[in-house]
Amino acid sequence: MPAPSGHTAVRRSSLREQVANALREEMMAGRLQAGTHFTVKEIADLYGVSATPAREALVDLTAQGLLRMEHHRGFTVPTLTWQDFIDIVEARTLLMDNVFRHLGRRPNGVDWARLPTVQRRAEAASRAARAGQLDVLVGCDRRFWNEACGLLGNPRIADYLDWLRVQSWMFVAPHLRGRSDLSGLCWDGHLDLVERIARRDRTGAHRAVLDYNRSLVAMMARVSGNRLDEAARLLMLLGEPMPGDDAAPGR
Repeated sequence: MPAPSGHTAVRRSSLREQVANALREEMMAGRLQAGTHFTVKEIADLYGVSATPAREALVDLTAQGLLRMEHHRGFTVPTLTWQDFIDIVEARTLLMDNVFRHLGRRPNGVDWARLPTVQRRAEAASRAARAGQLDVLVGCDRRFWNEACGLLGNPRIADYLDWLRVQSWMFVAPHLRGRSDLSGLCWDGHLDLVERIARRDRTGAHRAVLDYNRSLVAMMARVSGNRLDEAARLLMLLGEPMPGDDAAPGR
């Protein structure tokens, strides 16, 4: 049956995606913390949808490793450890190091038409970081990095990095909630990174990304009570950028 005139039909998949996105944002912001348990019915009632899209959303998040399914008991938000966090940042660093290593040789270069959008995302993320607004920062930071990775024109790389970033925030955000010093704690170098990208300063942009990861690891060691020396292998990766010419990427 066609949708009534003037109305857009609501697809089941759109409800599934909306529920999954809402739950993902709750977990990223630390509002839905590790160990939280819920059933399909509870999620369906919470978001005002039927059981089918709620179940599909939960299964999708489980397949992504963002939830744990317990037979006949429902779903649980997993506990991410300090070692999980180090592994996440290491995977992100290794991939980005390789991207920067080969950036100047990419046949299609960089999608420079996206740069104004990246700039706007950077401004929003930087403002949120300086204001210490955690809930706003989580969303703005994720959107910024998605747009920045979109410059490469490879959605698979962007999607994988986004998956890692979601898990990173799942570990980070609960440790930051309720703190009054976020404005001086969170990295706010988004605009500096964009300026380096705009100048085609490949080494400088790489250094800014390394600085971001270094500051994140150091901050989390401090606020989570973990030892920084347990991240020694990661800290070695987060040293100076790899040598290479600073020619405009893609030229």
